[in-house]
Amino acid sequence: MRRISKLTRAAVGVASLALAATACGGTSDQADKPESKDSNKGLAIAYDIGGKGDQSFNDAAYAGLEKAKKKFGYETQDVEPTDGETDADKEQRLASLAKQGYNPVIGVGFAYGTAMEKVAKKYPDTSFGIVDSVVKGDNVASLVFAENEASYLAGVAAAKATKTNVVGFVGGVDIPLIHKFEAGFKQGVEDTNSKVKVLSQYLTQTAEEGGFSSPDKGKAAAEGQIEKKADVVYQAAGLSGQGVIEAAATAKVWAIGVDSDQYAQEALAKYKDYILTSALKDVGGAVYALAESVEAGQPLTGVQTFDLKVDGVGLAESNPKFKEIDGLADAVAKAKAGIIDGSIKVKTE
Repeated sequence: MRRISKLTRAAVGVASLALAATACGGTSDQADKPESKDSNKGLAIAYDIGGKGDQSFNDAAYAGLEKAKKKFGYETQDVEPTDGETDADKEQRLASLAKQGYNPVIGVGFAYGTAMEKVAKKYPDTSFGIVDSVVKGDNVASLVFAENEASYLAGVAAAKATKTNVVGFVGGVDIPLIHKFEAGFKQGVEDTNSKVKVLSQYLTQTAEEGGFSSPDKGKAAAEGQIEKKADVVYQAAGLSGQGVIEAAATAKVWAIGVDSDQYAQEALAKYKDYILTSALKDVGGAVYALAESVEAGQPLTGVQTFDLKVDGVGLAESNPKFKEIDGLADAVAKAKAGIIDGSIKVKTE
């Protein structure tokens, strides 16, 4: 066993992050080598469903790539997914990036799990990273987040902001990862005001049905909740979340964004006055942290957990209204302190 030293770096979208990681060393009898040993080839990322431009999860990863490119001055690459792709397609994409000499190679999203496990064994000299999933491998860093903690804070904010005592949650796909968002949100609402009702809806059962990539589905779901008097709607739905935000702004009720500070996103500027806050998930910071560790010659491996204690998740406060709503900012700050000191235990399901 070897312990990797604490790595401090400026995080993208949340705050500075310090993390300690434990990894097990090992070797592989696979011996595939990259075609290129060009030292200028650095970080490469393969996007999840929705691709670049989702103003959320994938764009946060891209921000981390851009930071690494600027800092280290090397060549980077980011690759879009294709509609209806298989694990074999993902495997080919990751293998191609490794073979070209990129290091590290990061799969953005749990959907890369099966493919990465296979490819990492074939390229033992390349460092790999996967966001939102745990993949075993001596050269793999699993970049996971305490989404439930950020969502708890979003629930506190929603309970403080609602006037109808009805709030909504829209999840992109009915999977355990998104259940973490819902669980934290519901608990935060209930702990703050037990009289507030939470309406929940998932857009699809599988990602292939478009739950993370269909703004029209998000819009329809939010409109249905608003018709039932929800005046705050929290979305964890990737690109589909843009439809939720549009519906909330049209109805002049609050939306709560996810992953990135969506109040600050240029593409959502016309809706910003109705984006109360966003549950932040520092995907960009995690991407950069792995790139930095590889550049330093001490690649992170094993499970890397980004939670409130290390500012890996959080809640945005960029909308001035956040601090103008009576008691909201104080309640969020108190809840954050409670989660960090352990007096508040946040559910994951």
